[in-house]
Amino acid sequence: MRFAILTAACALAAAQTPDPAYEPLARAYVALQARDYDAAVAGFTRAIELAPQRASIRKDLAYTFLKIGENDLARDQFHAAMTIDPADVQVALEYAFLCYESKREAEARRIFDRIRRTGNAEAEQAFQNIDRPLAAAIERWKSALATGPDNFSAHFELATLAEERDELPLAAEHFEKAWLLIPDRRTVLVDLGRVWKAMGRTDDAIATLLAASRGGEPRAAEQARELLPDRYPFVAEFRGALALDPRNGELRRELGYLLLRMEREPEAEQEFRTLAETAPDDMLAATQLGFLLHARGDDAAAQPLFDRVLAGPDEDLANRVRAVLHMPQALSRRAQAATDSIDAKVMAERSIKAGYMKDALKYLQVAHEDDPGDFEAMLKLGWTYNTLHQDMTAARWFDLARRSPDPKIAAEGRQAWRNLNGVLRKFRTTFWIYPIYSTRWHDFFSYAQVKTELRNKTRLQPYLSVRFVGDTRVTVGAVSPQYLSESSFIMAGGVRTLPWHGAGAWFEAGSAMGYATGHILPDYRGGLNYAHLIGRSLNSESSGWFADTAADAVFISRFGNDFLIYDESRIGYSTGPLAFRMQFFWNGNFTIDTQRQIWANFLETGLGVRFRAAWMPPSMYVTASLLRGAYPLNTEGTRPANFNDFRSGVWYAFTR
Repeated sequence: MRFAILTAACALAAAQTPDPAYEPLARAYVALQARDYDAAVAGFTRAIELAPQRASIRKDLAYTFLKIGENDLARDQFHAAMTIDPADVQVALEYAFLCYESKREAEARRIFDRIRRTGNAEAEQAFQNIDRPLAAAIERWKSALATGPDNFSAHFELATLAEERDELPLAAEHFEKAWLLIPDRRTVLVDLGRVWKAMGRTDDAIATLLAASRGGEPRAAEQARELLPDRYPFVAEFRGALALDPRNGELRRELGYLLLRMEREPEAEQEFRTLAETAPDDMLAATQLGFLLHARGDDAAAQPLFDRVLAGPDEDLANRVRAVLHMPQALSRRAQAATDSIDAKVMAERSIKAGYMKDALKYLQVAHEDDPGDFEAMLKLGWTYNTLHQDMTAARWFDLARRSPDPKIAAEGRQAWRNLNGVLRKFRTTFWIYPIYSTRWHDFFSYAQVKTELRNKTRLQPYLSVRFVGDTRVTVGAVSPQYLSESSFIMAGGVRTLPWHGAGAWFEAGSAMGYATGHILPDYRGGLNYAHLIGRSLNSESSGWFADTAADAVFISRFGNDFLIYDESRIGYSTGPLAFRMQFFWNGNFTIDTQRQIWANFLETGLGVRFRAAWMPPSMYVTASLLRGAYPLNTEGTRPANFNDFRSGVWYAFTR
């Protein structure tokens, strides 16, 4: 009997299908235990290829990605696991929180909303943290539109917030109003099409996206094509798009050629006639309309169109007209050696205007091969690669274009190269300086820092830093965290976090060298910081109200391990022409410390002004404030209970 049972068990075990993902999973878990995360990722990835519908593998891969700081990759794996197993609440929460951190608040809100309906308190709190500010902001923008002027920004902001809150009819209404105010903003058409698609208004969505995909901004055209069906549009869809965007010449021309291919010449003729009347510079439409009129014997109507093309700048079109009219061909005014290169550039330009960026890239590469010294082609290659999100390659082309003998091309290439190089470079150096004068202390203070960071893909950025803190009276001692006169150079190494919703943290260790005393002392400092701005900044193009705050919590070892918290908040109005922008505001500041020192615990408030002129660098401004303050801990009367302070300074910073 026992032998029979053993035989049956062996037969059953032999009949079971072995786990195809067993070996790579085993390697992955061994690597994970040894903290060899690269090997663990490789093992989990291979296991997913062998068992793609197993949610647990994707979940383990997601947590591994989190360990190495690849939050976006972790988010994608949690999403895949959630799709396979929607009942796994923990996976859904992880996905939602990562969506929130990566600025996908709308998706995070939807997931939290679904989970909170099951009674999950954590999801309820997270949902409210997203939803309440959205609801409040929507009401503010509604009120602004109800009482203020009808402007693009208000409609666009309201629509964006409404889409994030899944109020899709409201979002569609205001995206449409925003686009009607500034029709050249083709990206708004993409937003409108996306919302209509989510609402199930498929015909309206296709018409809107089709209009955005032809003509206008290349990036908007590319985004629209990604949302359109994977087929060629129908005639009715072209007509729907033209009803929405009747000035879109490229869209109308394409419809005309489509009608010609369908042998619907009268309808095609009407489209080309509309183009010839509304866009006199469209030589291609004029030529095609002329050909249609000539083909049906209406030479009197065709001749003015042919004359327009013959007098125009397009030699190829003019020669086609001459061929139809049996006229001699005109000799090209261009050297034949350069013809192919120029034609390729023309085709590239047309492709860019149509949003066919990959086609434009091919033509520009041909143009560069035909004429390696064409700096204009190099510059366009840079912009095309940049549009296609291939920034490393784009930076190399901008680097070549900035060496052009043409000052305009060189300037554009230089600016683009600097912008991209700052994003891509491994090391980034920042410098700031802030000299100020205070009547409260009858002294000039100066603060400065040079910091070089090692850029990486994690949220922690290591750096080396040299700070300077001093004053003209060579004061040794504490005044306040902002006006601390340490009379020192502080050299340190540290690490900071990338900002998250305006908040960040940092810590550094080094040595402070006192230029007044000659002493070298260990120095450890770190803290938390938060900054937020609402409304019009000093660099905004238009006037308006603003409010901002900057709060810091700072630990400094050399001053008795003191921990100071201070906040500067302002509310005011930005105004003035671009040549001279000003902000008038009311200050509200406070400082406290853990050691309850009188000088380090005070409140102050008063009027202030900031301004910058057009000739200043973008990051420079001058500030002045007239403040009235009080020491709330001054119970012993060791200093006056209140103080007045006129404070003025200049801020300047730059990054390389």
